Amino acid sequence: MHQALFDTVEQMIPMTAKDKELCLQYFRPFTYSKGELIEKAGTVHDYQNFIVSGHMRNFHVNEKGLEVTVDINEGPRFFSSYLAMMERRPSDENLQCITACDILRVKRDDINIMLKESTILKDYTILILQHFLEEDKKRLTEMGNLTAEERYRAFVQKNPMINRNVPLVYIASFLGIRPESLSRIRRQLIS
Repeated sequence: MHQALFDTVEQMIPMTAKDKELCLQYFRPFTYSKGELIEKAGTVHDYQNFIVSGHMRNFHVNEKGLEVTVDINEGPRFFSSYLAMMERRPSDENLQCITACDILRVKRDDINIMLKESTILKDYTILILQHFLEEDKKRLTEMGNLTAEERYRAFVQKNPMINRNVPLVYIASFLGIRPESLSRIRRQLIS
Protein backbone atom coordinates (compact mmCIF):
# COMPACT_ATOMS: atom_id res chain seq x y z
CA MET A 1 0.00 0.00 0.00
CA HIS A 2 2.82 2.39 0.82
CA GLN A 3 4.17 2.30 -2.74
CA ALA A 4 1.13 4.31 -3.93
CA LEU A 5 2.03 6.97 -1.34
CA PHE A 6 5.67 7.02 -2.45
CA ASP A 7 4.72 7.26 -6.13
CA THR A 8 2.33 10.16 -5.44
CA VAL A 9 4.85 12.13 -3.39
CA GLU A 10 7.61 11.49 -5.92
CA GLN A 11 5.52 13.05 -8.68
CA MET A 12 6.24 16.38 -6.95
CA ILE A 13 9.45 15.85 -4.99
CA PRO A 14 12.03 13.03 -4.70
CA MET A 15 11.94 10.93 -1.52
CA THR A 16 14.98 9.63 0.31
CA ALA A 17 15.18 6.20 1.92
CA LYS A 18 14.77 7.95 5.30
CA ASP A 19 11.57 9.65 4.14
CA LYS A 20 10.14 6.33 3.01
CA GLU A 21 11.11 4.71 6.28
CA LEU A 22 9.31 7.46 8.21
CA CYS A 23 6.19 6.85 6.11
CA LEU A 24 6.40 3.10 6.68
CA GLN A 25 6.74 3.74 10.41
CA TYR A 26 3.87 6.20 10.84
CA PHE A 27 1.32 5.63 8.05
CA ARG A 28 -0.89 2.70 9.07
CA PRO A 29 -2.97 0.72 6.54
CA PHE A 30 -6.75 0.40 6.98
CA THR A 31 -9.52 -1.09 4.87
CA TYR A 32 -13.02 0.39 5.10
CA SER A 33 -16.36 -0.75 3.72
CA LYS A 34 -18.62 1.10 1.32
CA GLY A 35 -20.61 3.75 3.20
CA GLU A 36 -18.42 3.67 6.31
CA LEU A 37 -17.77 6.96 8.15
CA ILE A 38 -14.13 7.19 9.17
CA GLU A 39 -14.39 10.64 10.79
CA LYS A 40 -17.61 12.14 12.18
CA ALA A 41 -18.79 15.73 12.45
CA GLY A 42 -18.54 17.15 15.95
CA THR A 43 -15.29 15.34 16.68
CA VAL A 44 -11.67 16.38 16.38
CA HIS A 45 -10.33 14.66 13.27
CA ASP A 46 -7.00 13.29 14.38
CA TYR A 47 -5.78 11.73 11.11
CA GLN A 48 -4.37 12.65 7.75
CA ASN A 49 -5.68 10.09 5.25
CA PHE A 50 -4.13 8.89 2.04
CA ILE A 51 -6.57 7.08 -0.23
CA VAL A 52 -4.72 4.20 -1.87
CA SER A 53 -7.83 2.95 -3.67
CA GLY A 54 -11.52 3.77 -3.60
CA HIS A 55 -13.66 6.91 -3.49
CA MET A 56 -14.35 9.17 -0.51
CA ARG A 57 -16.30 12.31 0.24
CA ASN A 58 -16.37 15.11 2.82
CA PHE A 59 -19.87 16.27 3.69
CA HIS A 60 -21.75 18.24 6.28
CA VAL A 61 -25.43 18.45 7.14
CA ASN A 62 -26.96 21.87 6.51
CA GLU A 63 -29.61 23.70 8.58
CA LYS A 64 -32.36 21.95 6.55
CA GLY A 65 -30.97 18.53 7.48
CA LEU A 66 -29.62 17.88 3.96
CA GLU A 67 -26.20 16.39 3.28
CA VAL A 68 -23.93 18.77 1.36
CA THR A 69 -20.93 17.14 -0.29
CA VAL A 70 -17.99 19.54 -0.22
CA ASP A 71 -15.32 17.26 -1.66
CA ILE A 72 -15.16 13.97 -3.58
CA ASN A 73 -11.95 12.19 -4.40
CA GLU A 74 -10.38 8.94 -5.49
CA GLY A 75 -7.07 7.36 -4.75
CA PRO A 76 -4.24 7.79 -4.79
CA ARG A 77 -4.61 11.12 -2.99
CA PHE A 78 -4.48 12.76 0.44
CA PHE A 79 -7.94 13.41 1.86
CA SER A 80 -8.89 14.92 5.22
CA SER A 81 -10.74 17.71 6.94
CA TYR A 82 -7.52 19.73 6.92
CA LEU A 83 -8.30 22.85 8.95
CA ALA A 84 -10.05 20.97 11.72
CA MET A 85 -7.21 18.44 11.90
CA MET A 86 -4.44 21.05 11.88
CA GLU A 87 -6.21 23.32 14.38
CA ARG A 88 -7.32 20.36 16.54
CA ARG A 89 -10.89 21.59 16.72
CA PRO A 90 -14.15 19.71 16.18
CA SER A 91 -14.96 19.46 12.50
CA ASP A 92 -18.34 20.14 10.95
CA GLU A 93 -17.52 17.56 8.25
CA ASN A 94 -17.92 13.81 7.96
CA LEU A 95 -15.44 11.71 5.98
CA GLN A 96 -17.19 8.81 4.28
CA CYS A 97 -16.07 5.95 2.05
CA ILE A 98 -18.35 5.97 -0.99
CA THR A 99 -16.85 2.67 -2.14
CA ALA A 100 -14.69 0.15 -0.33
CA CYS A 101 -11.39 1.93 0.39
CA ASP A 102 -7.83 1.07 1.24
CA ILE A 103 -6.35 3.95 3.20
CA LEU A 104 -3.09 4.85 4.87
CA ARG A 105 -3.61 6.98 7.99
CA VAL A 106 -1.17 8.99 10.06
CA LYS A 107 -2.01 10.61 13.41
CA ARG A 108 -1.72 14.38 13.76
CA ASP A 109 1.00 14.12 16.42
CA ASP A 110 3.01 11.74 14.21
CA ILE A 111 2.84 14.26 11.36
CA ASN A 112 4.71 16.72 13.58
CA ILE A 113 7.41 14.12 14.27
CA MET A 114 7.76 13.36 10.56
CA LEU A 115 7.99 17.04 9.62
CA LYS A 116 10.76 17.60 12.18
CA GLU A 117 12.76 14.68 10.83
CA SER A 118 12.35 15.31 7.09
CA THR A 119 12.64 18.56 5.15
CA ILE A 120 11.40 16.76 2.03
CA LEU A 121 8.15 15.76 3.71
CA LYS A 122 7.80 19.31 5.05
CA ASP A 123 8.31 20.72 1.54
CA TYR A 124 5.82 18.23 0.10
CA THR A 125 3.23 19.15 2.73
CA ILE A 126 3.53 22.82 1.75
CA LEU A 127 3.24 21.96 -1.96
CA ILE A 128 0.17 19.77 -1.45
CA LEU A 129 -1.58 22.39 0.71
CA GLN A 130 -0.91 25.00 -1.98
CA HIS A 131 -2.36 22.61 -4.55
CA PHE A 132 -5.52 22.06 -2.47
CA LEU A 133 -5.96 25.81 -1.99
CA GLU A 134 -5.69 26.33 -5.75
CA GLU A 135 -8.24 23.56 -6.37
CA ASP A 136 -10.67 25.14 -3.89
CA LYS A 137 -10.24 28.57 -5.47
CA LYS A 138 -10.87 27.15 -8.94
CA ARG A 139 -13.98 25.31 -7.71
CA LEU A 140 -15.38 28.50 -6.16
CA THR A 141 -14.76 30.39 -9.39
CA GLU A 142 -16.51 27.67 -11.40
CA MET A 143 -19.47 27.63 -8.98
CA GLY A 144 -19.91 31.36 -9.42
CA ASN A 145 -19.28 31.66 -13.15
CA LEU A 146 -20.34 28.45 -14.92
CA THR A 147 -23.80 27.11 -15.67
CA ALA A 148 -24.84 23.78 -14.16
CA GLU A 149 -24.13 22.03 -17.46
CA GLU A 150 -20.70 23.66 -17.77
CA ARG A 151 -19.83 22.68 -14.19
CA TYR A 152 -20.84 19.09 -14.89
CA ARG A 153 -18.89 18.94 -18.16
CA ALA A 154 -15.77 20.30 -16.43
CA PHE A 155 -16.24 17.79 -13.58
CA VAL A 156 -16.57 14.84 -15.97
CA GLN A 157 -13.54 15.92 -17.97
CA LYS A 158 -11.41 16.17 -14.83
CA ASN A 159 -12.93 13.20 -12.94
CA PRO A 160 -14.15 10.48 -15.33
CA MET A 161 -13.69 7.64 -12.81
CA ILE A 162 -15.51 9.52 -10.06
CA ASN A 163 -18.33 10.22 -12.50
CA ARG A 164 -18.60 6.47 -13.25
CA ASN A 165 -18.27 5.19 -9.68
CA VAL A 166 -19.93 7.74 -7.41
CA PRO A 167 -23.71 8.06 -6.98
CA LEU A 168 -25.33 10.93 -8.86
CA VAL A 169 -26.72 12.45 -5.65
CA TYR A 170 -23.19 13.07 -4.29
CA ILE A 171 -21.95 14.55 -7.55
CA ALA A 172 -25.02 16.80 -7.78
CA SER A 173 -24.50 18.03 -4.22
CA PHE A 174 -20.80 18.68 -4.88
CA LEU A 175 -21.62 20.68 -8.01
CA GLY A 176 -24.46 22.63 -6.36
CA ILE A 177 -27.07 21.10 -8.68
CA ARG A 178 -30.33 19.39 -7.73
CA PRO A 179 -30.13 15.64 -8.50
CA GLU A 180 -33.11 15.77 -10.88
CA SER A 181 -31.49 18.64 -12.80
CA LEU A 182 -28.24 16.71 -13.07
CA SER A 183 -30.15 13.66 -14.34
CA ARG A 184 -31.70 15.85 -17.04
CA ILE A 185 -28.31 17.30 -17.98
CA ARG A 186 -26.82 13.80 -18.21
CA ARG A 187 -29.67 12.59 -20.44
CA GLN A 188 -29.24 15.59 -22.75
CA LEU A 189 -25.51 15.03 -23.05
CA ILE A 190 -25.97 11.33 -23.87
CA SER A 191 -28.60 11.93 -26.60
